[in-house]
Amino acid sequence: MTYPAPSPTAPDTARLFAPIVRGVGQAIGDYRMIEDGDRVMVCLSGGKDSYALLDVLLHLQKKAPVKFELVAVNLDQGQPGFPKDVLPRYLTDLGVRHDLLTQDTYSVVKEKTPEGKTTCALCSRLRRGILYGHARAIGATKIALGHHRDDILETLFMNLFFGARLKAMPPKLQSDDGTNVVIRPLAYTAEQDLIRYAQARQFPIIPCNLCGSQANLQRQVVGEMLEGWEREHPGRLNNILRALTRVTPSHLLDRDLFDFASLSVTPAEGDRGFDPDTYPEREFLNGLSEMQMLG
Repeated sequence: MTYPAPSPTAPDTARLFAPIVRGVGQAIGDYRMIEDGDRVMVCLSGGKDSYALLDVLLHLQKKAPVKFELVAVNLDQGQPGFPKDVLPRYLTDLGVRHDLLTQDTYSVVKEKTPEGKTTCALCSRLRRGILYGHARAIGATKIALGHHRDDILETLFMNLFFGARLKAMPPKLQSDDGTNVVIRPLAYTAEQDLIRYAQARQFPIIPCNLCGSQANLQRQVVGEMLEGWEREHPGRLNNILRALTRVTPSHLLDRDLFDFASLSVTPAEGDRGFDPDTYPEREFLNGLSEMQMLG
């Protein structure tokens, strides 16, 4: 059996695809994620997010003013029942260069993770190491991951609630050893947009039988909290995301981030602590006219 790959510009998907392209185009531009001559390694998990990411990058590869290569990579981690034929057929039908890696991290994770503990941290660390190594081997200059806006916000609140840190997922980062640059082009994209697009495209989804089978994950609880906020107050999640781009260090408590100790009675920059709050009228992710050439 082959898996048809209908065009993302067909009438039944174009409306759903357009906002995803706009958000990805703005994120790439804002953070200079992709530059001329890049070889981008797109990590495919078999989930809706990475499928959509590949579609958008293939689209931008044709429309964007910069030239870049794409290499799709999937890691078979040895999960029981993993359908090894799905992604090769899908990517072959698309005509996308792809590498399929096989390494049994599933057994390692199951052996090393205590009963009742989540497998996500160890699984992610092992997977990251393998993908980083492959990126170096093929000369990839960027590694593209499918994390979206909601993933970033879930991470923010996970760190806030359980780690006592103000920390999220950056849209672009350099690995600790300095040899890899990771990008998240879906950083501005809402998960609901990806769900609707994936349903229209009928992607051959491959479920994760390791982390996906764990009940009551704290990340799932946080995700449900965010979904509730967005239902009751549409636009709230974009406001939270925008807050991550407008940080005022002098109004937090981090002494490493701001030199509170040296403040005097005549501060050089003054203080707005008692000024009225300002709420910008411009909505986050509006003003995308400069990216229309990517649509």
